[in-house]
Parts: sequence; structure tokens; C-alpha cells
Amino acid sequence: MSNRFGLSHLTNSIFNSLSTPQTTDYLNLGPAQQRECIILIDGMGQDALDMYGDQFIIFSQLTSQAKLIANFPSTTATSLSTLGTGVLPGVHGMLGYTIRVPRSDNRLLNALKWDERVDPVMWQKTPTLFERAVMAGVCVTHVAAKRYEGSGFTQAALRGANYVGANGIDEMATAVANALKPQPSFVYTYLNTLDAAGHNDGVGSDKWLTALQQVAELITKIISMVPAGTRVWITSDHGMVNSTEQSVLGLDNQLLENVTLIGGEPRARHIYVKAGAEDETVLQWREFYKEQVQIFSKADAVGANLFGEVVSEDAMDRMGDLIAIPNNDLILVDPARVREETGMVGHHGGVTEIEINIPLLTNK
Repeated sequence: MSNRFGLSHLTNSIFNSLSTPQTTDYLNLGPAQQRECIILIDGMGQDALDMYGDQFIIFSQLTSQAKLIANFPSTTATSLSTLGTGVLPGVHGMLGYTIRVPRSDNRLLNALKWDERVDPVMWQKTPTLFERAVMAGVCVTHVAAKRYEGSGFTQAALRGANYVGANGIDEMATAVANALKPQPSFVYTYLNTLDAAGHNDGVGSDKWLTALQQVAELITKIISMVPAGTRVWITSDHGMVNSTEQSVLGLDNQLLENVTLIGGEPRARHIYVKAGAEDETVLQWREFYKEQVQIFSKADAVGANLFGEVVSEDAMDRMGDLIAIPNNDLILVDPARVREETGMVGHHGGVTEIEINIPLLTNK
């Protein structure tokens, strides 16, 4: 996956066009601009757009600039951190939905809900591109639901922007347009209704198609309202598979006998293991799942550049002793969360093409 362009390349390229120092135009987006906007639609994979996008006229009016990938794990917390910092997960250390807090009482940090005992700026130390652009004189604004303002995750991954809380499509589009009036300016805006519908009812369901209609309306309104000359980019953080197969860890199997903590999510598990039992547990899981699940030891994960070519000491400390990535549409269910995890239709986090291929569309 490392040879393909992803969200870190996108934001580096966009901020390079806004003359932010020490950025690179990886995507060859061209000459300097005065106004740039990213609309990130949570859960809108390229596969889903290929299947359902032609039902909404706006998608035929946009230009496909590139096919991007979501780096592993293909999940919101990791992808948005990559977008915000311009570096890969091994550097920013946001390695998944839930990961263990090192030297804690075996505690998981849920990256999207956070934990007041964890300082977000200490946890994710890399300066964000938002912070760096502000230092370079760019007016940087983050438009999203009011509930995300000041959250631990926002402070960790997306700090530095002027946050404008906006609920509802009209309010969001107006806020985006207003924030783009200064020059140079950049706006990042985020909508999660499609992802929520996919989790609840599955990609392609009536609820999901209704959410895609809302997405189309938001994109249409923003493009119609932004100042002339604004480049608008539409992308996502991951795709989603509708799961039909599940395996409950520890139910009718011995997979948890050396396990101290289950992290990650059903398509991308961080498994923490008793000291000294790591190799044995990796072999046990590989023997049990065979071709159904890719099993990596920590050393394997680093050697395979699973989290990027560079892995910080912090990332090493947080990473599971075993990383489990199901193939096809299998989910690995935490026995303490059977109802929640099996109750979801759509899942993501893994490395299938459906999960990692994300669009990059533009109004230019």
C-alpha cells in the first residue's frame, strides 16, 4: 500500500498549493491557489460510489482527480489523523479505534471518545498541517458538528484550525462559504451520516441511500456557495464492507488463553498478549484462522510497513502484540461486545480494496 497515494499526500499537496513551508505537491495539483476546501465524507468508499453515485447528478459533474487509499487501519481515527498531520500512522501514533495506553492499568483509549486522563497533544505530538498553515499566514477553518469541538480527538489530530460548529447541511454550507472569504484560506469540513447509516443498515440500504442523498446535497450547496476560484476536494476516510460472517473470539476456541486485552475493531484487531506468550499466540491464531485472517506479530507488522515505513517509539508501545486483519467480510468479535459488534451490518478497518480505495473528486 505504501506505493499508492493516500490522505497524507492529499493534504501535503493542498497545503503546498497554499505555500505552507516543508510540504510537497505529491499529487501534482499544480500552481498556487488562494482558496482550498476539503469535504470529507465518512465511509464513502470508491466501490460504493461506483455502484450508487450515478443516482445523484452532482457526482457526474465532478472530476475524478485520483484514486487514493486509506492507510491501515482503514478507520476514521487513523485516517483523519493522517489527513490532519500529513504523516502516516506509524509516525502520528493513532493506530486504530481503540488501542492500549502504555504503562496504564491495561486501559484502552477509544480515539473518538477519548479519555480525560490522556493529554491529546502529548499523545499525538506531530504538529498538524493546520497549525503549520496558520503559522504561514493561511486562514484555516474546521467546520463540523458542534459536538466534536474541543474533543480529545479533535485536539490530537486536527488542532490548529478555527473550529466552527455547524449542525445540518444549510448551516454547514454557509459556514464553509463564509470561512473561505479571506485569502489565502483553507476549510476542512466533515460529515458522518453516511458512515452511521452503513454501520446500522449496510452499504446500499435505504437508510444509506438517503444519507448519500444528503451528501450529494451538501457537496452541491458548498460548490454553489463558495467564493469564485475555490478548489473544492471531496474525499473519504475509508470504504465499508457488509459483513455476513463472524467469529467470536474465545467462543468455542482457545484464542484468548494468553490474551490480556482486545483492541482495535472487528476488521482490524490489536491483540495484547501475556509477556513471553507472543510467538505461541501468533502461531495459535494462524493455525486456527489459516487463510481467513492475516495475522502479524508486532515485528511482522513493522517489517511489512503496515503502519508506514517509519514507526515511532510511541507507536511501538501502543501497537498490539498481534495484529489480526480478516479477509473477505469476516469480523472478529470481542466477546464483551457481541451485541454491539454483531448488530452492525457495515464494517471497516481492514485492507480489502473495498475498505481502502477512496475517491478524490474536485469541482475543477
